[in-house]
Amino acid sequence: MAQVHFLTHPEVAIDPATPIPDWPLSARGLERSRAMLAQPWVAGIGAVFSSTERKACDMAAILAGHLGLGFTQVATLGENDRSATGYLPPAEFEATADAFFARPEESVRGWETAVDAQARIVAAVRGVLAQAPQGDVAIVAHGGVGALLLCHIKGVTISREEDQPGVGGGNVFRFTRVGWGLVKGWRRL
Repeated sequence: MAQVHFLTHPEVAIDPATPIPDWPLSARGLERSRAMLAQPWVAGIGAVFSSTERKACDMAAILAGHLGLGFTQVATLGENDRSATGYLPPAEFEATADAFFARPEESVRGWETAVDAQARIVAAVRGVLAQAPQGDVAIVAHGGVGALLLCHIKGVTISREEDQPGVGGGNVFRFTRVGWGLVKGWRRL
């Protein structure tokens, strides 16, 4: 049965002076993206989609290039809109992200609400799958919206408990194209 591989970009080159959507993958993020290519499931991917954010595009280009494919950018696959605050130092970011998940119907510090971001990512994935060729699909996106998508797939309330493990990103979960049944939860790349 065909699967969807939802990937989150790994480590980025953080620059508070640069808009967050323009951050590239760091040297470590590039290294982890290339190492992912050795995973056995990669060979079965027939289409690659990504958000329009540079870090996701960087990873999608590595994956698609390895497979001899192009990739399609979809703006609605982007991370939850945090432009109201821009860059936040790590401790402040984590506290704000906790509040984002804990109060999903509220705009925390001007961020997009979690319920709105969830509706957007679910609709975006439906749109991707409607246009993708048959077979396995890779979607390269972000941890926050990935957690929201995973909550939807599992049929659970929005919670940070479904957030990707570790720090720095670079994770994947898989679900079936038909019926959206979870195949494997978050795994590090």
